[in-house]
Amino acid sequence: MKKTTLVIGASLKTERYSNKAIKKLRYFKHSVKAIGLRKGEVEDVSIDTELMPYKAIDTVTLYLNPQRQESYYDYIIGLNPRRVIFNPGTENPEFYNLLKQNSIAFEVACTLVLLSTNQY
Repeated sequence: MKKTTLVIGASLKTERYSNKAIKKLRYFKHSVKAIGLRKGEVEDVSIDTELMPYKAIDTVTLYLNPQRQESYYDYIIGLNPRRVIFNPGTENPEFYNLLKQNSIAFEVACTLVLLSTNQY
């Protein structure tokens, strides 16, 4: 199993990019954790509605607009991931600076494209 990715902003709706990302991450055999507004499952991944004390998160991929990200800043920094991916529409210079201050890498990229082009 590859390193664990946490999807924040996970959705049960199949047309949402977070849903597509979970499916594609699982297709490529990545371990996935997910946090969203509603409990449920996408593939074999349970969506949690509370901030869980996950261990060994390599990548956090965001599907929340910048205003909704604020309440997750401390949580994400506390997980100490190797990197955070800001998918289209989630760009947030304020959060970039906090991540830099905490030596956490970040990318402004699309998780789906990274996976499709073998750059994940």
